[in-house]
Amino acid sequence: MNRAGFLLARTLRLEAPLARLSVPQAELMAELAGRRVALVGNARSLAERDEGAEIDRADIVIRINRAPMPASRTHGTRTDWLALATSIGGADLDRVRPRRLLWMSHKRKRLSWRVASSPGFYLQPLAEWQSLKDALGAPPTTGLMMIELLASSELAELRLHGFDFFASLSLTGSRRADQVPHDFATEARFVKALIARDGRVVQVGAPRGG
Repeated sequence: MNRAGFLLARTLRLEAPLARLSVPQAELMAELAGRRVALVGNARSLAERDEGAEIDRADIVIRINRAPMPASRTHGTRTDWLALATSIGGADLDRVRPRRLLWMSHKRKRLSWRVASSPGFYLQPLAEWQSLKDALGAPPTTGLMMIELLASSELAELRLHGFDFFASLSLTGSRRADQVPHDFATEARFVKALIARDGRVVQVGAPRGG
């Protein structure tokens, strides 16, 4: 598909042509199998901790949306995958330099040709977004969509950095929890239950007993 065809499909909300731009989910699952994965969220609290070296030691480092990295000491330097649910400018893509881009949002109109035509591009199926939305009773965050996707693979370990479910707000904006369409309390319970039943998943920096 060329750029003109992509723009037409996006404008007319033609899912099938857009889906053909994506690698199959099985390709992601194969790459994840047996690997140690660091998923880096955008909580402001991460900027107060020294987790950068640990993040960079992971086999695969995945960041979210505009992927703020204020210091290597706190956030590390590597980005293997970048999971998106918002538009991103060329300057941010050039800064982060991911080798794979994933579009997780149901809002296809925000998907750019640069992202969709990138090597290894992955498009999250609408049905999977809807299923998670139904389970939560609210639109899922990019982070939770990635946690669910990663946990469904045969990875060896998933370590969550920078996830406090908006307790410290986000490094990428100033909005409060009541100003965004997500249910962070429900997402926190979802992840806590996942950690309880899946010993591969670890929330780094979580309070004891929390």
